[in-house]
Amino acid sequence: MIDLGPFKQSGKPRPKLWRLRVFEIVIGVSFLILAGRTYAIQIIERPEHVAQADENRLDVVSIPATRGIIIDRNGKPLAVNVASANVTVTPALLPATDSDEEKAVLERLSRLINIPLSGKLHTVDKRGIPEKSLMEMVREGQGIAPYDPVVVKKDIDQEIARVILADKASLPGVDIEWVSVREYPSGPLTSHIIGYMGRISESRAEEYEDKGYLLDRDRIGYDGMEFYAEEILAGTWGLQQVVRDVAGQIVTTIGDPQLPKPGNSLRLTIDVDLQEAAQKALVDQLAILNQEEGKIVSESGVVIASNPRTGEILALVSWPTYDNQRFARELDVAYYLQVYQDPLRPLFNQAVGSLYPPGSIFKVITLTGALEEGVVTADQQIVDPGHIELVNRYYENDPGQAQRFVCWIERGTGGGHGKVDAIRSLAWSCDVYFYKVGGGYTNPENDYVEVPGIGLGIEGLGWWMRRFGLGRVTGIELPAEANIEAWGIIPGPDWKRRTWGENWSTGDTYNSAFGQGYVTTTPLQMLNALNAIANDGIMTRPTLIREVTDADGHVIMGFQADTTDMRDELRALWSERHEDQVYPETLDQTLKIVQEGMRSAVIIEGGTALAADLPYVPVAGKTGTAEYCDDIAASLNLCQPGNWPAHAWFMAYAPYTDPEISVIAFVYNGNEGAIVALPIARKVIDAYFQLKTRRAIEQQATQTPGP
Repeated sequence: MIDLGPFKQSGKPRPKLWRLRVFEIVIGVSFLILAGRTYAIQIIERPEHVAQADENRLDVVSIPATRGIIIDRNGKPLAVNVASANVTVTPALLPATDSDEEKAVLERLSRLINIPLSGKLHTVDKRGIPEKSLMEMVREGQGIAPYDPVVVKKDIDQEIARVILADKASLPGVDIEWVSVREYPSGPLTSHIIGYMGRISESRAEEYEDKGYLLDRDRIGYDGMEFYAEEILAGTWGLQQVVRDVAGQIVTTIGDPQLPKPGNSLRLTIDVDLQEAAQKALVDQLAILNQEEGKIVSESGVVIASNPRTGEILALVSWPTYDNQRFARELDVAYYLQVYQDPLRPLFNQAVGSLYPPGSIFKVITLTGALEEGVVTADQQIVDPGHIELVNRYYENDPGQAQRFVCWIERGTGGGHGKVDAIRSLAWSCDVYFYKVGGGYTNPENDYVEVPGIGLGIEGLGWWMRRFGLGRVTGIELPAEANIEAWGIIPGPDWKRRTWGENWSTGDTYNSAFGQGYVTTTPLQMLNALNAIANDGIMTRPTLIREVTDADGHVIMGFQADTTDMRDELRALWSERHEDQVYPETLDQTLKIVQEGMRSAVIIEGGTALAADLPYVPVAGKTGTAEYCDDIAASLNLCQPGNWPAHAWFMAYAPYTDPEISVIAFVYNGNEGAIVALPIARKVIDAYFQLKTRRAIEQQATQTPGP
């Protein structure tokens, strides 16, 4: 036999053995790598891949918490939750896409909820967002998450909701989602107190996402108590772990849910009936003012009522107002822009955020400081000839360069008040008295020193302004006061030099001494100062919150007045101002004089507040007329030298001997406080006691057993 060597019998060449070996090695190595990788994936990396798989299939669903409600001091609702029906469509549960059955379902739904079935719409909703046809919304949802319900119409009529629910068999994929929405029963009456709710803005998205809020679902408070008490009202969201399939549909739940914790509720100090009376008094008085003038003179003002003993705010009106019910479901963009652009600024709370010269109501602070500092005594007579001349220090021998300071009474009678003591200085609101005690006075005709030196002086006046809480926030639970610009101005030489680049003058002090010139405050700050006087030197922080209750109605935070005694601050700071002297403990006597001066304004001849008297309760009050020149007045060319426009002020409390209510009324450009602001405050005080009597009778009737 012939040896064919490396050739097969078929005649084909046989492969070389080394190639087979290489192939075998490659195959072996590949299997080793595959086995190693399989081991790594299944054993070493298993926890990581299991976690990734769980992340894809497991999800945590947030369960919304019920928001707490807000009621007034007598239980009347101010902010509540109501059920609202949203129409949803789940694309995956509709009949086959583009089938006649699907079209029939969507056509019927389109007619029920009054949304165009298809086509490109060229309209926007009340939020200003472009509207979409029903088919557009369904197809978008189908492409993103077909098993997630798409909300196609919000807050529908409940009768339509019942029709859809009753006919679900013929409307596959269509459902009703019941959600809780906010409602404000008192509407514009309490908008500045309650505020409103809205979507979470992009600028605050990260902040609220970190707290667990869902940007596409949850809403937060804007303005008022809704904003201030967000954490109190919001509650705690619940959590439920679920399993989703590849389409995102929830297949099942895992474990027990972490149930949501409802938000706490607020009982406010506000008496909504008194709030209504206060707003009506202000609006009616504005109408009377404009009718008498034969033109629109003023359309804005403030009324605040409180309990001076506790600081509880009973009514707080800033006019004009806005309707927060327009923002209850969704932000009505057109309406929001309307009120936002309104030059009267209805969105702005003037009671706590606007600065005005207080005028003569400020005199209670000046008199307190002058008596405490010993600048004058209570019975010391200061002569008011109707006006005084302040010599120009640079032209002492030129009478023509002297500055003339006039008492308001001279403008009407041509004379002055004559001899004036401390009590009558307030009762008659004598400007000349306050010029002299505020800045000192020496008669240029005979060099008679009536009030030595600089009187109380601007530094002393500023010191006493701070003791009464001016120049700082009052602490009320409203966001508008948090703005530092609303703290008011306590003027002085340094302030004027920095602000205006000018030196301080005695004339500046004269003007400041009766709340004019550079002095500005908010209405609430002046009410706070009034309360300190009515409450014998005990200052109370103004508050709107009376109680915080849980979902079961249990009180978890009861009311306690936040008070400070002015005497404590006087004892601590007196030595710094008076070269290590000890405070002489004279505040009791001083405040009695101030209180008597305010009472005298209501009852003695020549008193500026005679019209404030009520036949059944003693009232103490102080009028104020504050000249001003702001941007609005300047643009209307109203700031004529010697004839500036004026705001109207009045503040009062009652009963005089044991105060239950204090009120401040302010009318922008209202002119005479005694004529315009006083009637408003009087009506509010009267309404308070009328309501008190009526409720006492009603309560007695319910407690009296029948025959």
